[in-house]
Amino acid sequence: MSALNPTIDDWRGLRVWLFGASTGIGAALARELAARGARLALSARSADKLAALAGELGSKLAAGPAPLLLPCDASKDDSLAAAWGSLLDAWGGVDVAIYLAGDYTPMRADAIDMAVARRLIDVNLVGAIAFTALLAPQLKAQRAGQIALTASVAGYCGLPKSLVYGASKAALINFCETLYLDLSPYGVGVRVINPGFVATPLTAQNDFTMPALQTPEQAASAIVAGFASGAFEIDFPRRFTRVMKTLALLPYRLFFPLVRRFTGL
Repeated sequence: MSALNPTIDDWRGLRVWLFGASTGIGAALARELAARGARLALSARSADKLAALAGELGSKLAAGPAPLLLPCDASKDDSLAAAWGSLLDAWGGVDVAIYLAGDYTPMRADAIDMAVARRLIDVNLVGAIAFTALLAPQLKAQRAGQIALTASVAGYCGLPKSLVYGASKAALINFCETLYLDLSPYGVGVRVINPGFVATPLTAQNDFTMPALQTPEQAASAIVAGFASGAFEIDFPRRFTRVMKTLALLPYRLFFPLVRRFTGL
């Protein structure tokens, strides 16, 4: 079977825009790609955190240019457009763009906070779409490059305490599937990244044991390995994602009792 996407084995000199790079998986991926010789543009809402990360990366980028820092808010169109404009002024384009920004708040049906719900949808879904809207025309025109958007295994199926978060990630997975159909004929790689549980400040909110919990560094390594393959989906850890995919295939008369049993909720 032929690869669905162009592979990346060598990151040296590639212009890579990491959106959501200040903490968690994004910061770990920045460290990993810096060590592999990529040229980095880093975005997040916190300019201070980006500056601290850039200082940390200095030794790893000793042989190359310093990271391009583009602080912005994905939920604000003008802020995102300004960052994209600055990137174009500096680089003239991009080879790989990865959207890692995300937000999470546990939520259940009897306590839906609409302000929080709108924020989750804005960051997890609308921001990713706005990011794509800027990049897709250029990637299509140059008939090269790759874009990856970070969803979650929570988007595979409904899970307790994931009432709005899971829905935003499910929609993003669907968006990526359609994006692939639109852009792949032009030689553009499109990938969806579906992590399981990763130890970050967001998952620290969970009050339950998280199966197959990984470090941000393990997640970054899995993402790099995913780009080295031709797969559309980069999901990890596989021992957990396989279980989630199997659950999603079950008929509802089996799915609902099993989810309740496994989660205790």
